[in-house]
Amino acid sequence: MHKLSRHSVNSILRNSGSRSLRNLAAPLSSSSQLQDQAGRDDSKSFKYSRRWYTTLNFDKCNTAGTKLLNSRNGLLYGNRYESTATASDSSEPPAEKFEYQAEVSRLMDLIVHSLYSNKEVFLRELISNASDALDKLRYLSVTEPGLLKDAVDLDIRIQADKDNGIITITDSGIGMTRQELVDCLGTIAQSGTAKFLKALKDSKEAGADNNLIGQFGVGFYSAFLVSDKVIVSSKSPKSDKQYVWEGEANASSYSIREETDTEKLLPRGTRLTLYLKRDDKGFAHPERVQKLVKNYSQFVSFPIYTWEEKGFTKEIEVDEDPSEAKKDGEDGKAEKKKKTKTVVEKYWDWELTNETKPIWLRTPKEVTTGEYNEFYKKTFNEYLDPLASSHFTTEGEVEFRSILFVPAVAPSGKDDIINPKTKNIKLYVKRVFISDDFDGELFPRYLSFVKGVVDSNDLPLNVSREILQESRIVRIMRKRLVRKAFDMILGISMSENREDYEKFWENFGKHLKIGCIEDRENHKRIAPLLRFFSSQSEEEMISLDEYVENMKPEQKDIYFIASDNLTSARNTPFLEKLVEKEFEVLFLVEPIDEVAIQNLKSYKEKNFVDISKEDLDLGDKNEEKEKEIKQEFAQTCDWIKKRLGEKVASVQISSRLSTSPCVLVSGKFGWSANMERLMRAQSMGDTTSLDFMRGRRVFEINPEHQIIKNLNAASKNNPDDQEALRAIDLLYDTALISSGFTPENPAELGGKIYEMMGVALSSKWTAPALEVQGHNSNTEWSGSGSGSSNKVAIEAEVIEPVQAGTQK
Repeated sequence: MHKLSRHSVNSILRNSGSRSLRNLAAPLSSSSQLQDQAGRDDSKSFKYSRRWYTTLNFDKCNTAGTKLLNSRNGLLYGNRYESTATASDSSEPPAEKFEYQAEVSRLMDLIVHSLYSNKEVFLRELISNASDALDKLRYLSVTEPGLLKDAVDLDIRIQADKDNGIITITDSGIGMTRQELVDCLGTIAQSGTAKFLKALKDSKEAGADNNLIGQFGVGFYSAFLVSDKVIVSSKSPKSDKQYVWEGEANASSYSIREETDTEKLLPRGTRLTLYLKRDDKGFAHPERVQKLVKNYSQFVSFPIYTWEEKGFTKEIEVDEDPSEAKKDGEDGKAEKKKKTKTVVEKYWDWELTNETKPIWLRTPKEVTTGEYNEFYKKTFNEYLDPLASSHFTTEGEVEFRSILFVPAVAPSGKDDIINPKTKNIKLYVKRVFISDDFDGELFPRYLSFVKGVVDSNDLPLNVSREILQESRIVRIMRKRLVRKAFDMILGISMSENREDYEKFWENFGKHLKIGCIEDRENHKRIAPLLRFFSSQSEEEMISLDEYVENMKPEQKDIYFIASDNLTSARNTPFLEKLVEKEFEVLFLVEPIDEVAIQNLKSYKEKNFVDISKEDLDLGDKNEEKEKEIKQEFAQTCDWIKKRLGEKVASVQISSRLSTSPCVLVSGKFGWSANMERLMRAQSMGDTTSLDFMRGRRVFEINPEHQIIKNLNAASKNNPDDQEALRAIDLLYDTALISSGFTPENPAELGGKIYEMMGVALSSKWTAPALEVQGHNSNTEWSGSGSGSSNKVAIEAEVIEPVQAGTQK
């Protein structure tokens, strides 16, 4: 259908004349004539509603649904109708619906080999199914106590046969009837647990147990990760018979039969028998099974027993050697004693594997400190009590329970600080272990030392229960966990026992400094926890809060100096004026300190200021006096700058010196001397960026120092004096070292120092040496045979090196 524009219609009307206009207006006013014409054209009965008109000016136009009314002079007049009938017969054939079909063997292969990335999770899935069966029985027995009559104990038992590669998992849960075996095991992705929970929800019964684990209906098929064949024997209290389900890997069918072997009959529950593949028979070792149970199913609410080899010692008699018996017989007086030896008697028995209880499910008031410590040691294989713990429950958009711990000591390897994957947070869903391998998702890298468990009932997991799917929920969890971790650390810092936090800082202080760099959102939480030495506290570290409290009223900023050790920081010339004013200066002696402080930028509206950089404002400027000094030493500054050339950006009058003649300060936006030293030491550093990032260096002189006064006089009286120029060079090199920089040519610096020492010492001992020399020569000529003359001659030999020095 084409709708013409207003311009096109006007053009047609102009070309057709008034006669065409009448033909366009008159016939279209009657609808009955149109309906009769439509009835003659179509055999079926339709009702039409007139919608809009089309005027076309070409010979061939037959748009569907448009009835031609008149054709004169090539002008076609038409009317568009739309059917309003809904119950009439359609000309199209009826559509046939089909259900999706699946190649069962291929689908099974995808489920087994694509959902799970780790084979060992098969035991976790099967134990979870057994736990659900026990939970269902426990719930149903409330209204039907007769369900428990056949077997009272609710437990799970796992037996491994390493010789034959067989694992047997038996539970005393609700069991399955023949039809339930077909529905639950024969129908892929149908979850009996999910169906059970839906029935509870629909019935709206109070007290419905939402701790059931299963939800996807594919956990059972994880058995085929390691098994060639699986046999399920199940006895339901609702049925008098026990049925056996049997299936094989890569098969498209299964079989169900009635159990006829009386030795294999169960009072109630289900027994799974896994016949492991050749490459996976290592899972049948009892030690391996016990380890997997403790790792994944430690906190399942039902006892899990494993078939373990045990032993006890006993004394047994030993047959005597004939030669020793004959010797004992000859000695009649000796008392005969039976010889024994200690042996270990081995036997097999059931052992409870999941002894540790999930104490996070209890309220914090019910748990003692001893229970927290015991749980921490068993769960994380630690031998020392934690420094602190935090037990909390979070409700709202995401609900979870958690217990966090701060270890007493750092791990011996000390590699967690650079490892992006945090292994210390164990994630559980309904008490079943999911993973501890998170790439910074639940906890940031700098808090990787914090250990703990997180348990939730409704986390958005993928089918394999290995991956958290919704990043928004993970971000909420991360934010709350980090907040609780900082509250716990703050509690240690506020403890009455100061040694606790000193121990924490010694082990994990660097982690928090990394947090200053990586986590800007939590700067306000990290900053109060930092500790540093200072110019007024060299023996004991102080906090930033303590520093702010000790600030002088006229002090506006927080001052710091970065160095490689306390001695260098204490003796740096940058401190001189600040010490006189009793301004406290933080000593940043760890390599990461300077970067951490630069990322913080400020604390309690006080900016961090590096006293080794230019434009240091101590709040005591006297503009008139500074102007006079600059005028007096302007020529000297230009003279020194001309001598040093590109080594320095400028020469200025210093306001930070009191006893040193000069100092070399870094540019405001470049690296400090300490940072330059660290960057040079990087094995993988880019040396091409050193010149760029080094920035400008400013040579500051102290106008009150005698050396600078002498140079000021030299610049005015004899600026070309070579000794004065060499003094400038030596002054710069000395300032380079005292300011923390590394000289580019140490040998040249050493030569300058030796030369200056030679000049300084050349006339100090020369005159006495000449006097002794003259006295010795006179004595020798006066009389060489006397004893006194011999003594003087020996003294003359002693001062021969001095005579050589005078000849120079």
